[in-house]
Amino acid sequence: MKKQLVIVGVLACSIVSTNLFAQKKETQKEKVETLKEVVVTATKFKSKKENSGKVIHVITQKELQQNAGKTVIEILNTVAGIDIKGVNANPSEPRSINVRGGRSRQVLVLIDGVPVTDQSAINQEFDLRLLSVSQIENIEILKGASSTLYGSGAATAVISITLKKASEDKFSGSFETSVGTNNNASSSEGSLSDTNQNVTLNGTLGKLNFLGSFSLTGLDGMSSAKSKTNTTFNNDAFYSKNGLLKLGYKVNDKLNIETFLNYDEFNYDFDAGAFSDNDLNTGSQEQFRVGFKPTYTYNKGQIYLLASANVVERDLKQFNSFSSTLDTYEFVGRSVNVDLVNKYEFFNQLQLITGVNYQIHSNNTVTPFGGIEKGIANFNTVDPYASVVYVSNYGLSVNIGGRLNIHNVYGNHFVYDGNLAYSVLKNDDVSIKLLTSYSTAFIAPSLYQLYDGFSGNIDLNPESNETFEAGFDLNYKDWVQFEAVYFNRKETDAIIYDNSTYKYGNGSSDANGFELSTKVIPTSFLTLNASFTYVDRDQTEDFNDYIPKNKFVAGLDITPFDNAFFNFTYRNVGKRTIFDRYGSFGTAGEDVILENYQVLDFMTNYKVLGDTVTFFAAVTNILNEDYDDVFGYSTRGRNYKVGVRLQF
Repeated sequence: MKKQLVIVGVLACSIVSTNLFAQKKETQKEKVETLKEVVVTATKFKSKKENSGKVIHVITQKELQQNAGKTVIEILNTVAGIDIKGVNANPSEPRSINVRGGRSRQVLVLIDGVPVTDQSAINQEFDLRLLSVSQIENIEILKGASSTLYGSGAATAVISITLKKASEDKFSGSFETSVGTNNNASSSEGSLSDTNQNVTLNGTLGKLNFLGSFSLTGLDGMSSAKSKTNTTFNNDAFYSKNGLLKLGYKVNDKLNIETFLNYDEFNYDFDAGAFSDNDLNTGSQEQFRVGFKPTYTYNKGQIYLLASANVVERDLKQFNSFSSTLDTYEFVGRSVNVDLVNKYEFFNQLQLITGVNYQIHSNNTVTPFGGIEKGIANFNTVDPYASVVYVSNYGLSVNIGGRLNIHNVYGNHFVYDGNLAYSVLKNDDVSIKLLTSYSTAFIAPSLYQLYDGFSGNIDLNPESNETFEAGFDLNYKDWVQFEAVYFNRKETDAIIYDNSTYKYGNGSSDANGFELSTKVIPTSFLTLNASFTYVDRDQTEDFNDYIPKNKFVAGLDITPFDNAFFNFTYRNVGKRTIFDRYGSFGTAGEDVILENYQVLDFMTNYKVLGDTVTFFAAVTNILNEDYDDVFGYSTRGRNYKVGVRLQF
């Protein structure tokens, strides 16, 4: 395997070095637009990325289309600073998003600006398996603590997902379908057990616009648990369906109203644990979201109200080996979110963003061993917040803000942040931007951690942290872009499970490290992307998040013709340490070291009749690497996928 890695590296370096010095400037048609991008997450309104002192990564619609056939989780896993536990496992297994050495509960997910959480879960984290890539317009990742604008949970990152909007045509649509395999590295089965279909219809009729989208996904072919003895385990299937309806009405040039309705559901099989098969365990999860957003634009600003309701229901049937019964578990989490936000521009260089956010959450859990009553397990918050943005004429941008979280259980909690961006050099050839920020954030205890009858602790403090980051962006002649960022995060009252009391308690954890990322466009048909992340963190026995110290990702995009695209993506994930608390892996009370692994993927697409028909194909884990992503569970080996997308 090391020999294969050397070969891949030599080939990549050869291609880059050959083109860097052989191609002329006039052949460069595609430009790096990173510093000129318009983003929303930095201020909740459209603003230039170059005016923010925060690190923001944007996944565009073009990039999503080029990654046709991949899941949201697989696409996010290639972004610098992000590592997803279980990304390569069987789809029936849950995933956890870790950013800069943080835990998954420290990442806040937004869908069309609405915070989405699962209040039925222990850590209240949102399950991204509920989303279909075909319904997404773009994704912004805002790294670092961002509780000032986004509240609880925005401690290491905000992942803002914008769903597709209606076309300006009277009527248009698309249809996409694909089939593929779903095998582990030791399986030789070639059955097409990975199927996906999506249809979207949208348009604009006068002042009314509409969009409807429906997706189906089915996967089978491999077991979730890994066998130690090459015994054949039962396959664990995963089936999902996703529905989206969006309606908009433009009352006049100043007032616009948007509404949405989202329904997502998946059913799956799961095993009895690490290295342990079971053909009786099944689960299901469904999500229902509804909301509306009126936006009014006035002389010097804009104001909008974003209101939504979200219900997540999870059901499990799990075999109990002690009583030889099939136990039933039911979890229901409900959330209501109302956010009133106003932007006022005193003049072109200075704006004030103010808002007030109201949230109410509840949890209702029924298990054979007890439950959590909805009437008891609930909380609400009221958060006023403000942020000032100043953009000078000489390259300096300043953003300062604060937020007061008023929580009916643990009281008041104040957070604040400030970030600076300064363009030290900006001309036709070179631009250099320095950036730095200092931010505080908090995470409210989940309803489970507060009210569970066995491990809940009503006296828990909210988890808080302080994050400092500093770095720079370099853009040279629109064909080289380089970014380097150092981060340091200190956590206080981190919520952990205390083995001595068998309850949740407060501890501490710190992390620091750096991210390096680059994009090189030596020719009009070749683009090289690469990133490296280093994380050094305190590890407590409770934090078994499989977070590697080192992660390297490289991608090579080749566009030999306007209608053809090829991509190679290489990932090298460093060693990870987990603590075997209960002896699940036969090493009770000891650390388990998971060796580093590497994965090479290939994808391509080809367009005919303009953008009307796109054929796409992919080969994942080309080298058929057999490795441990989550110890005791299977990982996907070499797999194939082909598909077609019709645009009409």
